[in-house]
Amino acid sequence: MSSLDIADRLRPQDGRARVAVNGQPIDLRVSTLPAALGEKVVIRILDSRATVKSLDSLGLNTNETEGIRRLLENHEGIILVTGPTGSGKTTTLYSCINQIKSEGVNIVTVEDPVELQIRGINQVQVDEKAKKTFPAALRAILRQDPDIIMVGEIRDLETAEMAVQSALTGHLVLSTLHTNDAPGAVARLLELGVPAYLLNATLNGVMGQRLVRTLCPHCKQKVAFDRAEEHEDWNALVAPWKANRPAQIYKPVGCLECRMTGFMGRIGIYETLLFSSEIKKLVNEKADLTVIRDQAFKEGMKPLRISGAMKVGAGLTTIEEVLKVAPPVLEAG
Repeated sequence: MSSLDIADRLRPQDGRARVAVNGQPIDLRVSTLPAALGEKVVIRILDSRATVKSLDSLGLNTNETEGIRRLLENHEGIILVTGPTGSGKTTTLYSCINQIKSEGVNIVTVEDPVELQIRGINQVQVDEKAKKTFPAALRAILRQDPDIIMVGEIRDLETAEMAVQSALTGHLVLSTLHTNDAPGAVARLLELGVPAYLLNATLNGVMGQRLVRTLCPHCKQKVAFDRAEEHEDWNALVAPWKANRPAQIYKPVGCLECRMTGFMGRIGIYETLLFSSEIKKLVNEKADLTVIRDQAFKEGMKPLRISGAMKVGAGLTTIEEVLKVAPPVLEAG
C-alpha cells in the first residue's frame, strides 16, 4: 500500500499510503528499519483535520500567541521552530502557514517528505536520487517569485546558507531545527557555520516546543495539592521561577473513552525567543549560550517548564508529563 519493496528487508525504507476511516481520508507514513531479530515498522498517522490547526488551537498561552503573530507579520527574515523528532514542529509550521495564507500570496514548501497536502500552497518533495535536495529545490524556488518559503528542516550549512540568502532577498522563511530549546538554535546555526552578522540580519525569532499528553476529560480526577512529593515535583517544575502553586491538580484514572490510559490526545508546551537588539549584540560578541538564554528570560521569554506548569494549573496535563519532556532550566535572571 505504501509502495515499499516487500522483498527487500535489508535496508531502511520510507513510504506513504492513504486509507479511508469512516469515510475520512487518513495519511499514513510508513518507516521500516532492519533490526537483529527482523524488521521494525513504525506507522505515523496523519489526520489533516487534526494536523492543520489554527494558532489559537495549538495551546499557546496568550503572550506566546501574540509573539508568534507579531513574527508572522514580517515580510522577510527567518522564523525557526525547534525541538526533537516527533515534538510537533511540522504541525506548528503548517498552522503558521494556515494563518498567513491568502489569495495572491505565493507560498512554496520544500519537505522531506510532504506530510500533508494543503490546498492553496505549492509543496515540493525532496528526492535525493533525482538530486532534488533542499538547497537545489531552494535555488529553483527563488526563481519562482515566492512570498513565503517553508523549508522542512535545516540540516547542513548549504541549506542554512540558502535559507539566509532567501531571507536577505526579501522572503519570509519558516523552518525547523533540532535543538533542546529556543536559544540553542543560535548556537546550532553558528556551529553549522552561519556567520553571526548574517544571523543577526535575518533571524526574527525562534519557538521551542514539546508535546505532552492531555488528561482524558471523561475520567480525570481532582486531587488536593497537599502531598509532599507533589510539592517537590512542582518546585522542580517551576524552579527558579516563583510560580503560584494551584489549589488542586488532576490525576489520570482511565476509562473506556481513553482505553484505560487516563490520557487522550496531546498538547504543546512552548517557549518563544524574539531576536531583540540586545540578543543580536550578544551574538555578535560570541557570548556563551547561558548568557543569551539569561537575556531572553530578562526580556520575557518563559521556559518550556513554565508553559507546562500553566497547563498543569489549567487541568490539562500532569506535573510528571511536563517533567518527562521539558529540559531543566539551567540559568535564569
